[in-house]
Amino acid sequence: MNVAAEEFRLNGISATGLIALMSKAGLTHGGFYKHFESKDQLVAEACSSAIDGLVARFKEDSAAGGRQGFMSIVDSYLSMEHRDDRAGGCPLAGMGSELVRADDRARAAAAQGFDDLVAVMAGSLAQEGTAHARSDAGFAMAAMVGAMTMSRLMSDPADAAELLDDVRRRLSLI
Repeated sequence: MNVAAEEFRLNGISATGLIALMSKAGLTHGGFYKHFESKDQLVAEACSSAIDGLVARFKEDSAAGGRQGFMSIVDSYLSMEHRDDRAGGCPLAGMGSELVRADDRARAAAAQGFDDLVAVMAGSLAQEGTAHARSDAGFAMAAMVGAMTMSRLMSDPADAAELLDDVRRRLSLI
């Protein structure tokens, strides 16, 4: 599953062929259908797996709790290291535009993953007594995914870093 999640984030869903993917995973193309009924099922499961890993990182980053925990998540997500780690980065930033056109299972996996990420962030904000913790966390997550996506489009690393810094600074005001 990790190989599929990495390849989909790195190359996109459409550009990742099953034969090459199965070969990279050390399996035969024919073996694919013993494990999955379709590429769509693989996409949904790979998305869920990748988001589960990100949720675990968010929980580690937010261990301090409160505003400090929230900002630890923001700082980690909006880093240049995350920007440059397309294969291991956020699947929502890496595959979001394709997930919108994916089947119901993949979209549901992505939407559930977004909700799970927001819940971790909201938990930190709620410890601070923030009245709108869920709303603020949803806004922050959407801003972070958008900023990460746009920073990856930029060819100049300095411009990308500036965008990530700008969004980080704005989110610190929540």
